[in-house]
Amino acid sequence: MSPDIFFQDTKIAFRNVIRQRRRSLLALATIAGGVIALMLAGGFVQWIFNSMREATIRSQLGHIQIVRPGFFEKGLANPYAYLLSQQDPLFQQIEHTPGVKTIAPRLVFTGLISHQDSSIGFSGEGVDPTREKELSLGLVIVDGQPLSADEPNGIVVGEGLAANLGIKTGDTVVLLASTPKGGISAVECRIRGLFITATKAYDDAFLRTPLPIAQQLSKVSGATNWLVLLDHTEDTDSLLAQIKADSNRTDIEFVAWHELADFYKKTVDLMSRQIGGVELLIAIIIILSITNTLSMAVIERTGEIGTVMALGLRRRDVMRMFLLEGLLLGLMGGAIGVTVGGVLASVISHFGIPMPPAPGMTTGFTGHINVNGELVIEAMALAVLTTLLASILPAWKASRMIIVDALRHQR
Repeated sequence: MSPDIFFQDTKIAFRNVIRQRRRSLLALATIAGGVIALMLAGGFVQWIFNSMREATIRSQLGHIQIVRPGFFEKGLANPYAYLLSQQDPLFQQIEHTPGVKTIAPRLVFTGLISHQDSSIGFSGEGVDPTREKELSLGLVIVDGQPLSADEPNGIVVGEGLAANLGIKTGDTVVLLASTPKGGISAVECRIRGLFITATKAYDDAFLRTPLPIAQQLSKVSGATNWLVLLDHTEDTDSLLAQIKADSNRTDIEFVAWHELADFYKKTVDLMSRQIGGVELLIAIIIILSITNTLSMAVIERTGEIGTVMALGLRRRDVMRMFLLEGLLLGLMGGAIGVTVGGVLASVISHFGIPMPPAPGMTTGFTGHINVNGELVIEAMALAVLTTLLASILPAWKASRMIIVDALRHQR
């Protein structure tokens, strides 16, 4: 088919669409409404994904973790068997890699935290307070102050862990931990602050100390893992491959954040299925609406269809004409929906959406709607594909009409 013929057919299809104004407006409203609903719901879920991802990265995991091989399988039971040396030249090499914002050592340890007559088990992380400023932005201090190098014995405790022990900011506690040789060591510390993260289970069990305190308790030097923070999360896999290739080390394991974020992956999987269900419902509504609109158009234009077929228009040309009408309805409705949806998303995001605490969290938050190019393309594709699919049956019926019967229609 030549471009001139296609352009001519498209112009005729457009005239047919605007000729049936009331029915076309109803169809366009249905399509646009479905697209707006998808953009708002999908944009909100996308914002949740992005916020949860960044909170997980900037409070617990970093973008890349560097450990000894086997640490994540066996190291939690015996972390001191997987220590990284503080003098390893790889640390400085990674720190000066383009795209790396910072690298911070952490020492994982476990023990008991005691206050007055109460004691409770904890999981701890010894960190470098200076390097953790950028890496721990997702760790929110809800009372008191964050870790500081100016207070070597000041620690921060998860809000849930503090509640279970009955402690508050300013209290003095004693940390007890076992050493690699089976001994017990203890350090007196002051609660400098209480924190929350995106994961309640983490807040219920973890505390953080300056790295020297953790090393003093554990009677070790070095760290169990190094956390690498990148400039952009999207560069994780490419920079991970580059760091691996540059280091050429077999005694070191490099692990991306998404391999460790089990809760995040399950949440994304669950909510993605829910959005898929929303898309299916929207598609069904659009298909039923467009099928009804074009079916009514076929009935009303039966005599017209018989006339053009009698003048020599082939069946496939008639079918193409109705498919083009469906395509135009999809493009117009999709464009209207994307435009209105984008404006609504901006307005709603400006004011925010007050939300109660999500499962696994202890505090509420203000939601926003994140509309990106991928969501816009998905919304347009939904509008166009569903209208094309809905146009097939009416177009096929129109093309299969008997010319004589069509000319006699309503006579």
